[in-house]
Amino acid sequence: MNSTKPYRVLLFYKFVPIYGFALFAQHHLHLCWQLGIKGRILISPEGINGTLSGTVEQTECYITTIQMDGRFADMQFKIDEIDGHVFDKLFVRAKEELVTFRAGENGNPLKQTGLYLSPEEWYEMMQRDDVLILDGRTDYEYDLGHFKNAIRPPVKSFRDFPDWIRENLSAYKDKTILTYCTGGIRCEKLTAFMVNEGFEDVAQLHGGIVSYGKDENVKGKLWEGLCYVFDQRVAVPINHTEEYAVLTNCLHCNKPCDRYINCANIDCHNQHFQCEECEKKTFRSCSKECESAPRRQQLQFNS
Repeated sequence: MNSTKPYRVLLFYKFVPIYGFALFAQHHLHLCWQLGIKGRILISPEGINGTLSGTVEQTECYITTIQMDGRFADMQFKIDEIDGHVFDKLFVRAKEELVTFRAGENGNPLKQTGLYLSPEEWYEMMQRDDVLILDGRTDYEYDLGHFKNAIRPPVKSFRDFPDWIRENLSAYKDKTILTYCTGGIRCEKLTAFMVNEGFEDVAQLHGGIVSYGKDENVKGKLWEGLCYVFDQRVAVPINHTEEYAVLTNCLHCNKPCDRYINCANIDCHNQHFQCEECEKKTFRSCSKECESAPRRQQLQFNS
């Protein structure tokens, strides 16, 4: 693969049984440490889920090495070219779930999932009048960007979805429901759960929003705003066919703003939209209380 930038971000997952997953995580940490890559990788009895950054050579070596293991030979990698690391550290952790959902076998994608839709199929399906489009992410991710006409679930954690679906979507079990998330992994569990709950026609965007934005045919059409990512970039563009429009406003001055920052109050750390001017005025605080909090980070700004 030809690269125009010296570093890359890899986004990947694979649901596959991993026996002795805690020991596998230890060995995987050693591999990543040897390669010099950074990021977050989760290992569980149900598979692997990761986002990492490294040089082109480091990431290529990682892909080649892990695909030598037959369990991951067909694992797909979503690749972004970047100028430098988007992580400061490396974490490889053993967990019981790749994404915390807590639905047990009701949300097991190794048993069942919704129908996979390619970006082209997704684009066509989205424009039908008889479908519901469900954002499979949290509310703060939706606020930064989402597909046109998608439902915004008021959840702050993925584990809140089962109860929310039972309470709000049970009357639509005979409808065609399209689900999407950042890289595809959350929809694996989400659609598995919905199929088990009796939803008759559930589909998911294969490869997630990131793959949709990279598809040469659709080029991110019908995506509004930016896509939230869990690294130092915070937000990346998806729709490459239209001029980008900011969907959100600064918490303090209400001017259009898509800068997501964390409150400087260590005991709050609330993620919110704030423009650079208000960031300086409030010392990166989300409220007057946080502005005067005793455990607020001391920040310095360039004049």
